[in-house]
Amino acid sequence: MSRPDPGTARYTPRTARPDPRPAARLAAAVGIGAVVVAALFLIDAFAPTLFPASLPTRAQDGLTLAISVLIESLPFVALGVVLSIVVQVWVPPGVIERWMPRTPWLRRAVLSLLGMFIPVCECGNVPFARGLLMRGFSVPETLTFLIAAPIVNPIVIITTHQAFGFDDGILIARLLGGYAIANLIGWLYSRHPSPDTLLTERFRDTCALVTHEPGSRWRRTMAQFVIELRAVMPALIIGSALAGAVQVLVPRETLLAIGSNPALSIVAMIALAMVVSICSNVDSFFALSFASTFTPGSIVAFLLVGPLVDVKMLALLRTTFTTRTLAGIVVVVVLAAFAIGTAVNLLV
Repeated sequence: MSRPDPGTARYTPRTARPDPRPAARLAAAVGIGAVVVAALFLIDAFAPTLFPASLPTRAQDGLTLAISVLIESLPFVALGVVLSIVVQVWVPPGVIERWMPRTPWLRRAVLSLLGMFIPVCECGNVPFARGLLMRGFSVPETLTFLIAAPIVNPIVIITTHQAFGFDDGILIARLLGGYAIANLIGWLYSRHPSPDTLLTERFRDTCALVTHEPGSRWRRTMAQFVIELRAVMPALIIGSALAGAVQVLVPRETLLAIGSNPALSIVAMIALAMVVSICSNVDSFFALSFASTFTPGSIVAFLLVGPLVDVKMLALLRTTFTTRTLAGIVVVVVLAAFAIGTAVNLLV
């Protein structure tokens, strides 16, 4: 009997079973918060010269930043949940699939352009991608969409053009680079012998629960809405809190001091992109403030890494993919962004 191509293997839901580890997850979340608070006190006690502001001021700034990230993301998460429900419950079986090429690499190439028709940022793409997985798309195909969508969506294209135009090739490098990284990740994970193991146990159980949900479409819609919000909202809150905390723990002056070095500027902007967690729809205007002191390649690296693997996005992705999967994605994205940024610096 021939073995199916892992690049086209679809996720097959299993029988749902209760999750035995809710207390452990709650304890882990509380532990993360305690570590962040302890880190603030330790840094304030042993290295007060790193920050000009006092600890209460930095704590207030961190809370403000966390809330701003959360408020900025909420509308797009809600839209992503709605789109996820539409795809899974209301679009008849076969409607999307019949328009997809049968060749695995060509399917991934087409799915990586799907984000051009979905005006949501990276936060909203996570629930939408979960809907694609529940519908039966393979893990590599869904990853390809998920990585490309935050960069090729129409709002991001417009805002990036408004910020940079065609100067230094930043817009073109961002679009082509994001598309290339997405298809590289899709191809790499299509080589995995068992793509379903890239998903968390909890998400696989959720797939089984939703697949076997009885009743009308409206009942399934409500059930799916509750399931998605329960999965995404805690991760979004934790990710926003981490983004705010990290921003007050990392001295911004340290990153700015190395902005003119071709290699170190890329590293600094990659680190900044993972920390600040700005929505991809508006991150171009944030990056524009660094354009006068940082190299064009470092700006491109920032615009590639931020929408894909910042701390908020990783928290959201953890609702669906295993830690090992996310570690691999981070490595590929960071190395590819560094290579693309270096190429831009050499060519401009």
